[in-house]
Amino acid sequence: MTQDSVNFIDAIDELCDEKGLNKETVISTVEAALAAAYRKDYGKPHQVIRAKMDPKTGDAEMFKVTTVIDDEEFENPEAEITLTDAKKIKKDYKVGDEIIEPMPKEENFGRIAAQTAKQVIIQRIREAERDMIFSEFKDREHTIGNGSVQQIEGKNVIVSLGKVNAILFPSDQIRDENYYVGQRLKVYIKEVAQTSRGPQVLVSRTDEGLIKGLFELEVPEIANETVEIKSLAREAGTRTKMAVIAHDENIDPIGSCVGQRGTRVQSVLAEIGDEKIDIILWDEDVEKFIVNALSPAKCEKIVISSKDNKAIVYVPDDSLSLAIGKNGQNVRLASKLTGWGIDIEKAESQGKDKKLKKDKKNDSDTNSKTTAVSVEKKEIVKEDLPMDEDKNIKEGKK
Repeated sequence: MTQDSVNFIDAIDELCDEKGLNKETVISTVEAALAAAYRKDYGKPHQVIRAKMDPKTGDAEMFKVTTVIDDEEFENPEAEITLTDAKKIKKDYKVGDEIIEPMPKEENFGRIAAQTAKQVIIQRIREAERDMIFSEFKDREHTIGNGSVQQIEGKNVIVSLGKVNAILFPSDQIRDENYYVGQRLKVYIKEVAQTSRGPQVLVSRTDEGLIKGLFELEVPEIANETVEIKSLAREAGTRTKMAVIAHDENIDPIGSCVGQRGTRVQSVLAEIGDEKIDIILWDEDVEKFIVNALSPAKCEKIVISSKDNKAIVYVPDDSLSLAIGKNGQNVRLASKLTGWGIDIEKAESQGKDKKLKKDKKNDSDTNSKTTAVSVEKKEIVKEDLPMDEDKNIKEGKK
């Protein structure tokens, strides 16, 4: 064992610690580089040379590998041997076996060979580092990541996620949101792809997955699947509708998402700016689900057409603008949330409709569970009430 070998192994250990690389992968890369350099200076072009390095001492041994093949397929005498000739060496050889022979130990590689080894080592280590980063971030695809703005290139924002820089394209930026270098923000890791220049990570601030991921971080009941986000519709920067359901009858899904004094939902809103969030109760009954989705508007009658997958909802005059929303946003999001086409029409004040309205009021009185709540940043001002009293949030409160 020479001092140079010891220094070489120490350098590999330091490199692995610095780059977070697997030592076995680096050793394998070095072995391939040394084999290529040895073949260039001391071997033949078509030979198969294999290097074996001792990971403790750094000493390397070279071997020539010859593959046993069928006599009729023999083409490369430098790397192959016919089965007939192989059996003359050892009767047990069969097609596919490898004959491994040690090569003379050469202490001094030539200058060109050493340079070749260096280039291959650098290239292979860079590839191993890229593969490791790609694998790590591929596993984090469709999750939330903490980042900081590294630089701004035109309309694109480069976000540092630690080991890799991600791209935030204009289409994934919240409208009217300003970005500056050093700004810390949460992003949704939208796509991770392997390119010739290394892993390319695309992130988003507008994807619905950002809202879902933020609630998973803030609401333990969602993380442990006691409460489930059934569907979500979003127009980034302005409004989101989210339908939730509890798989435990003792848990209020809306109250869980809102949190005591609104702390949980406010933590989410703090990450997305001036965006309103409507949290509504999911219902397997389509009519009830559509009515909940149109909150905070009140509905008097609903007509379902399963054939066309459409619904006509009749609302009182004073709820017409609420049902439609600014520029049609409320009905548009409700339609996307439920998966049904929704038409809003003004209800006529007839006896039948009044009776239906009265029946709906009676149903509401008998069911104290909150069906929807609309929240915007720093809006919830409820007193610090027990969870049961939290259910007194007015339906459709703004």
